[in-house]
Amino acid sequence: MNHNSATISETATSTNYSTNSRVAVAIDSTGICRVELNRPNKLNSLDMKMFDDIAETVSSLKSDRSIRAVILSGQGRAFCTGLDVKAVMKDGNPQIQIERLLERKSRPSNVNYDETIVESNLAQDVSILWRELDVPVIAVLHGMCYGAGLQIALGADFRYATLDCKLSIMEGKWGLIPDMGASVLLRELVRIDVAKELTMTGRIISGTEANKLGLVTRVCEDPMKDAEIFALELVERSPDAIAAAKQLFQRTWTAVSEDESLRLESKLQRRLLKSWNQLAAAGRSALGWEFPYRNRK
Repeated sequence: MNHNSATISETATSTNYSTNSRVAVAIDSTGICRVELNRPNKLNSLDMKMFDDIAETVSSLKSDRSIRAVILSGQGRAFCTGLDVKAVMKDGNPQIQIERLLERKSRPSNVNYDETIVESNLAQDVSILWRELDVPVIAVLHGMCYGAGLQIALGADFRYATLDCKLSIMEGKWGLIPDMGASVLLRELVRIDVAKELTMTGRIISGTEANKLGLVTRVCEDPMKDAEIFALELVERSPDAIAAAKQLFQRTWTAVSEDESLRLESKLQRRLLKSWNQLAAAGRSALGWEFPYRNRK
């Protein structure tokens, strides 16, 4: 799939932000950040270094307040075909590697809003950490999106896929269950019977069927181009309001009382009212003035 759409390049010059052997990152002058899984010769399947590099990449992006949106994609013929079992087994003592993936650690989930402490492991971090970025994350899916790859995509806020993209919760093939955040991520998107059926069978579905089931946001002929158009639209909104909207719905969508939801609405709204970016957004909408946005709080 050709990722070199002119949509963003016509409006901003892309500059290299950082690159390592498993993840390539670039940010342009609009604040749109491209993150590419960079193991195309292995269809972007995950070895131990790739787990580490994805988690480190997302953690580093959390502190960059100039970023306005992230487009997450995979180089080569696939988004990600899941765990590279052979590589993980060969990458040192297999039991030690598995334990390193499953070892739980504590961290603050989002210090900008509260002091909530989250416990997760490295396998879960490569999916869950995308949700802790205070910017929209758009996953662009093509080729194959299997197992661990699908769970990474589910961690994004939006998923744009080709019609013929192949998706599968494939862990059952190995006698396992999805353990990279799927229990959190799937319940926000599909009915419980759909989640059970896809998990128990490991059935491969197309982008078109995934869209009907709610696993992907949109199917398109050129998902990268559409993702870029969407990202540019989001850049025109207040970065503080975008961040607050993401946090509001993630924290209240499931298993939260009405009282907690209403309290969080008020808490987030108070942070926005009369801030520079809120006034700039109002000026843009009401008066057509091109007030510049500042980096999010």
